[in-house]
Amino acid sequence: MKQWNITVTGKVQGVHFRASTKAVADQLGVKGYVVNQDDGSVFLEAVGDDFALDSIKEWCWEGPDYAAVEDVQIVEVEPKSYHNFEVYKKQR
Repeated sequence: MKQWNITVTGKVQGVHFRASTKAVADQLGVKGYVVNQDDGSVFLEAVGDDFALDSIKEWCWEGPDYAAVEDVQIVEVEPKSYHNFEVYKKQR
């Protein structure tokens, strides 16, 4: 398992990005969380296998309807242990 910390910028808040990301993550078996950042971006900690992480990356570039993704930054870090994928309202 790997963990990617993903930052998505553009018009990604107020468009159901977090809820849609959770639905996709749950389908892929990705664990972690998604949260809005104060700078208008969305941040994910995503833990999964190569296929799941590649798929969530593709999803982040698309986003839900009404999103306008400008950039997706990925940093691979040591994986943490998560039991599921959560949506948080505030930065952690």
